[in-house]
This record gives sequence, structure tokens and C-alpha cells, in this order.
Amino acid sequence: MRPIQKSNKLAEVCYEIRGPVPEKARQMEEEGHKITKLNIGNLAVFGFDPPDEIVQDMKINLHNAAGYTDSKGMFAPRKAVVHYTQGKNIANVNIEDVYLGNGASELIVMSMNALLNTGDEVLVPAPDYPLWTAAVSLSGGTPVHYVCDEMQDWFPDIEDMRRKITSNTRAIVVINPNNPTGALYPVELLLQIIELARQHQLIIYADEIYDKVLYDGAEHVSIASLADDVLFVTFNGLSKNYRACGYRAGWMVVSGQKDHAKDYIEGLNMLASMRLCANAPGQFAIQTALGGYQSIQDLVGPGGRLLKQRDLAYKLLTDIPGVTCVKPKAALYMFPRLDPKIYPIADDQQFAYELLAETKVLIVQGSGFNWIAPDHFRVVFLPNSDDMIEAFGRIAKFMEGCRKRHGASF
Repeated sequence: MRPIQKSNKLAEVCYEIRGPVPEKARQMEEEGHKITKLNIGNLAVFGFDPPDEIVQDMKINLHNAAGYTDSKGMFAPRKAVVHYTQGKNIANVNIEDVYLGNGASELIVMSMNALLNTGDEVLVPAPDYPLWTAAVSLSGGTPVHYVCDEMQDWFPDIEDMRRKITSNTRAIVVINPNNPTGALYPVELLLQIIELARQHQLIIYADEIYDKVLYDGAEHVSIASLADDVLFVTFNGLSKNYRACGYRAGWMVVSGQKDHAKDYIEGLNMLASMRLCANAPGQFAIQTALGGYQSIQDLVGPGGRLLKQRDLAYKLLTDIPGVTCVKPKAALYMFPRLDPKIYPIADDQQFAYELLAETKVLIVQGSGFNWIAPDHFRVVFLPNSDDMIEAFGRIAKFMEGCRKRHGASF
């Protein structure tokens, strides 16, 4: 039989958060091993429940959720998103500018499919949330990674971004708050990115899914609120702020200068219609979530569980010799660095494999986020304190073994 091969469009697509190392972890679980999963921000499995009023509203409305909705989504949740954007000071958004999706992920892929032709380039951060790189590649485009500078709190390097803009560049992706680094970008930096987009007539795609997961009194400013002469496409949803990953309830908002983008918007409408609609039960959760009590503040504020676990994880990691980390100001992750003089790692996927095999702790290697060197990895700080102390203790012991093998001493 002639082998059936995957599409060539998948040749440059990877998603290591659910890649070969997690597959090995799944096999180990089937063999009876208990794996501590620090690889994905799946809040429910760590006891972070969605607000009860969201759950109850979905239950009450479930009998109304069997039919297709409007291809962009139901009126009430889209209107709630309009109000949300107004609260973020994003101007001139109406209900037709809002698209609901099966999570922000579906809409990210849709936005790239509607834009890109073969040879088109999109600036994507390094490190990035890898769906962005995958979506650009799958849509026939070329992801071009601009560097975020660890020495500058993981802020984008504007000059590196400027150097990588060509006549083929169509857009800039901004992930703020950032996954995987936990960086939060100041207004001054966002204005510089806008100026680049303005000069080169680029679209700005703003991934803001963690805009309420903020620590130490930090405030998030939506980049789309800072200009009206650039086209912005902003993504958000219920997965993180409302601990509702499985509800797959996200949205995309088109704002800014739209007059010259009518054909692109027509493409978005076409793709929205082709998938018929987003899941209706998840749509029923949006209005209640956005208009209700914002319980995320209890988790990230003083004494909150997420804040305490961030601080604990930071201490546990940076107490390991040769491990440094920029303390995250937002989101659910840390992206620590391994000093290459102490840990001369050539293949960070192999490092993740070995760590998993020896410690039963699952992480994601830095190259899974399109980082440029095999010297980082990402962990979530979602397990409760006792479990985190246990897991990070096993990582510390593993790193001690690495240091001994490479002759490093402290």
C-alpha cells in the first residue's frame, strides 16, 4: 500500500506543549507512574475552579444551546465584549467587530488564514506561545522571530524587530502579558511597536489572554487603546482569567483603522461562516463572566494563592545553583535560564526527556517556544505549595546530578 502522508503544510508546524515529551509522559502514566505536569496552564486540574455563577448560567441556558448561533456569535456575549473593550479604552468597537470562537486559539488560526499568502511574513516574538508560529506556517506564511531581551525584563528588542521588517512583512504579533516569560509591557514600549506598524503599514495582533492575571499591583494597557490609525486584532477569552479552559470561549476584536481592511474583514467573515459558529454553551458563559465579580483579583492580590505560588516557585527555582529567572509580573509561568557554563545542554528536548524519566516531572523545553538557545525551560506554578515543593525539589536534585556529571561544584 502507498503510504498516506501528512500535508506538506504541516512540515514547519510544531506544538511542543503537547509534543513528543508529553507523549512520553502519557505512556509513563499508562505504565502506572504518577507524573507531575508543569507543562501546561490547565488550571482545573490544580483545583482552580471557574466562578460558580458562570457554571450555573451555562446550566440554566443549556436547553437553549442546541442550535447554531450567528456565525460571529450570539448578540448578548458579543455586546458584553464590546463593553469590555470600552473598559480597556479601545475606541470605536461595535458588535460587528467582535467574533466569538472556540477559545482564542481557533480565532488566532482564523486570523492568519484570512491574511496570509505564500511568502508573506509575520513578526512573532521569541520566545513565543508556539500556536502563533504554527498558525503562521499553517497559513502559508513565514514566521520571523524577533528577540525578547531577558536582560531587559523580557521586553521586545525594538531594533531587532525593525531590522527584520521587509517588504513581505504583513503583521506584528504582540503577546502581552507574555507567555512563556510572564513579562508585562509598559506603555512606552507599546507605543514604539505601534510606530513601527504605522511606518510600515502593518497589522498588530495582540494576544491579551492573561490581561487580569497580574501581580504586585501591575496594570495592563491594551495596545489597541493607544492608537486609531493602525489596524489591531485583539484576542482574549475565559480560559485563564476565569479558569475555564475547557469551555473554549474566546473572542477576537477588530479595531483601529479598518477602512483599508474591508477585504480582509470579508475574509474573516467568510471563515467565521464556514465553521458555522462557536460552541453555544461556552458563549452563554461570557456575559456573566465579564459582568460579574472578578474573583481573579482574590487569587493574584495580597494573600492570593497564585501570588503565593509565584513567589514560592521563584524562590525554589532561583535557589538552584546556576538557575536564574526573571520574576514574572503576570500570567502563570516561569521561563528560567540554565547557565550554559554549568549546564552545557546541547539538546533541550533530550534534557526534558531525561528530567521526566528521572524525576517524573514534565516541563517544556525552551525550544518549544522558539527560543534561540537550549538554555531555558518553562514551568507552571499552579500546583499547591506542598506539591510544588516536592516537584521542584526533584528538579533541584536532578540539576545537582547534571552539575556533578559536568564537573561543576558549589
